[in-house]
Amino acid sequence: MCRFIESIKLQDGKFYRIALHQARVDKVFADFYPAVKPINLVELLIKSDFPETGIHKCRIVFDSEMQSLEYIPYVRREIKSLKLVETDMETLPYKIEDRTKLDIAFAKREACDDVLMIRNDLLTDTSYSNIALFDGENWITPKSPLLFGVNRAQLVAENKLIQKDIKVSELFNFQRISLFNAMIEFGEMEIQIDAIKH
Repeated sequence: MCRFIESIKLQDGKFYRIALHQARVDKVFADFYPAVKPINLVELLIKSDFPETGIHKCRIVFDSEMQSLEYIPYVRREIKSLKLVETDMETLPYKIEDRTKLDIAFAKREACDDVLMIRNDLLTDTSYSNIALFDGENWITPKSPLLFGVNRAQLVAENKLIQKDIKVSELFNFQRISLFNAMIEFGEMEIQIDAIKH
C-alpha cells in the first residue's frame, strides 16, 4: 500500500488552507481506510512544535496512521522555462509519496527548469505545480490536472480560475502561464508562453 503526503504552508505561525488539506486527508481515509478515523490535522498541528516565524513547508507522511511530520524552511525554486513532455499518469485526488513517474518526466526537461506535462494532447501540470493560463481576459486551468491541489481548489471555488480542457495546439493563444501549489501563491510565479519549449 502506498503512503500519502500533505504539504501545508506555514507562514509566520499561520497554517494555510487547512480545511482543504483536511478534505483531501478525509478522502484518502474514505477510499483506503474506511474503518479508521481520519487524522485530524488541526489537532496534530496545534500539538506540534511549529516555527512561528518565516515560511516553512509542513510535510506530513501518512497511511492508515501518521508516519512523520517535519517543518522544512521553504526556499522557492525559480522556474523560468518549461519543456512539454508526454505522460500517461492518472489524475489523482490526493498526493502519493512515490514520485517515481514525476521524476521520470522531470528528467526529460533538457535545458529547461521544469516540465509541462501533456496527457492525451491536453495540458495537465508541471512536476511540482498546478497551472493556469491567461488569455488576455481570463485565467484558465486544465479541467483534469494530474493532482487536484488545494490552492487550485480554493481558486476555483473563488471563481478566480475557469476549468477547461486546454489542447497543446491552443497553447500559443495564451499570453502567460502561472504556476502555483500549496506553497506558491497564485500570481507569485508567472512565465511567458514563449518560454515553453516543444
